[in-house]
Amino acid sequence: MITWKTLISYLAVIVFAVLFLFFGNQFVRTEYAVFEDDMSVTVEARIENIVSIAELDWAQGVSITFEAVVLSGEHRGEYVTAVQTLDDFFGPHLRQVSEGSRVVLVSFSPDEWFFVDFVRINQIIILGAVFVALLLLFGRGKGLNAILSLGLTCLAVFTVFIPSILSGRNIYFSTVVVAFYSIIVTILIINGINRKSLAAITGCFGGVVAAALLTLFMNHTLQLSGVLDGGSLSLLYLPLETPIDLRALIFAGIIIGAVGAVMDVAVSISSALWELKSQAPDLSFGSIFKSGINIGRDVMASMTNTLVLAYIGSSLTVILLIIVQVGSLLDLFNSELVIVELLQAIIGSMGILLAMPLTALICAALFAKKKKQPE
Repeated sequence: MITWKTLISYLAVIVFAVLFLFFGNQFVRTEYAVFEDDMSVTVEARIENIVSIAELDWAQGVSITFEAVVLSGEHRGEYVTAVQTLDDFFGPHLRQVSEGSRVVLVSFSPDEWFFVDFVRINQIIILGAVFVALLLLFGRGKGLNAILSLGLTCLAVFTVFIPSILSGRNIYFSTVVVAFYSIIVTILIINGINRKSLAAITGCFGGVVAAALLTLFMNHTLQLSGVLDGGSLSLLYLPLETPIDLRALIFAGIIIGAVGAVMDVAVSISSALWELKSQAPDLSFGSIFKSGINIGRDVMASMTNTLVLAYIGSSLTVILLIIVQVGSLLDLFNSELVIVELLQAIIGSMGILLAMPLTALICAALFAKKKKQPE
């Protein structure tokens, strides 16, 4: 049963999160740089009719001309004629447009429209809605809290952290602030304000701080430049008053990527020990700490595996490209891109490893039965 105290604390956490997002966004947007392209117009459209399909003169492929009705922007409702080009480079990997397809069109001059890509976000929205429904069905109240905490965390990244980078703020400081905000808001919304949450938050802080210090040390020791790929080079040439620190972006990527895994371990240990304490109130400090270590070992093994596989999966295409292009294993394992991926996996796993005993220790100190002092 939800008490007034629980409800007030729950609302207080949400108010804190909203205030952080609002004032944080207002603060970082004072020098926020947004680059708008006034030379082109991009719209969503639905194809009504395929006009012609012609072979290209300059390459193997075809040019498809079609009529479409614009569904967004100031040209909404207008009928336009656009072109999709499938040449011998991209042709085998792109799907040809057809009647009824929803597409993205771009125009660089009046009456000239070109195909950019298919509209895919609608399917993702449907899939996301199914995910939310399943989360609410199986998780109920906890599922709702998970959705709320996830939304508040994502908003912090896109409304505070990203604008702070483009505003020239200190990336190291912004990363730590957003990471701590995410930990506090997520754990307090899911578990409420209690000793269990306090133990989990403290354990997370310890793991993240350790990971941050280790990242700073390795960033200097490995003499990283931050130039990992073409995207990194593009960031260097943005017309910003304060250039983006690419080495700081490596730090941010490692810490933000590790926060979720470290949080998962700390919450799992504190929740398990809290339940154990509820069933056996007379457990001593040593018993709770030992149980926490045993629980943490199992959680740590699975979460480390999950973290490493997640990093490998997210960069699989790049890894394949590097393996094909490099001439030797020496080149491969000294490539800065591969080194950063390895660094993310190892430091994230060490954050998990260090958060485990700290969380168990704090839980033992908070949950153990206090001995009565003799009169």
